Amino acid sequence: MTQPLLEVRDLDVAFTSNGVTTQAVRGVSFDLGRERLGVVGESGSGKSTTGRAILGLVPPPGRVTASRLALSGEDLRGMSARQWSRYRGRRIAMVMQDPKFSLNPVMTVERQVTEAYRLHHRVGAAAARRRALAMLEAVSIDDPESVLRRYPHQLSGGMGQRVMIAAMLIAEPDLLIADEAISALDVTVQNEVMGILDRLVRERGMGLIFISHNLTAVASFCDRVLVMYGGRVVEECRADALQHATHPYTRALMAAAPDLDRPVRNLSVVTRDPAWLR
Repeated sequence: MTQPLLEVRDLDVAFTSNGVTTQAVRGVSFDLGRERLGVVGESGSGKSTTGRAILGLVPPPGRVTASRLALSGEDLRGMSARQWSRYRGRRIAMVMQDPKFSLNPVMTVERQVTEAYRLHHRVGAAAARRRALAMLEAVSIDDPESVLRRYPHQLSGGMGQRVMIAAMLIAEPDLLIADEAISALDVTVQNEVMGILDRLVRERGMGLIFISHNLTAVASFCDRVLVMYGGRVVEECRADALQHATHPYTRALMAAAPDLDRPVRNLSVVTRDPAWLR
């Protein structure tokens, strides 16, 4: 049996403040192959915290525990800060939500895109620059020579997101976590960015965790979907079968999503059941 790319078992993330402990993620378990896995749910459901926990980015007072957390069989639990600095970017990378807050405003695009490649591959500036130009072309940026010289404030939202994707993929990681990577973009640019991610995942044989609140995008783009509520995974299904989901929370989310083919005066409101948290 082929080993999964990523194995997550009984993942818990807790934060303690003033003697009160809050469980942000509770008992999350899943496997990921070289595929596109969507993770959906409302704000506060634990989607982003799950992604950050996998990447070792939960800061104190956060506490991450799991019975298994492994990439290609390599245990990620208990890695030191130095080990993570060698691992992030090279094996796992994460595209954040908004380039305005994720790109350094005082660094050129060239410096930010080449940083991970130079760190992990120990190459000179000229080789890193050639690699950066190729990556910008791969994410469909016209005139990459000009873009390399720019600063983040000189980029549109869509171009900034493409630059972030290029920066995260330049070191050729095995796993990419995209955390609300399309939420700040208009619909046309969203489709372009998803097309780029789809092509890169297929060409490079990567695994992708696509975190989003956009159920329509996830259903059309991903292979499988995890639905999270209150820090738990309440349902898992094929993306193309999301409309046939059985959990009442998933069905409520689907009912609350606008549908241009069937417009209604008032969208459905999600009614929650305390039993879903048990």
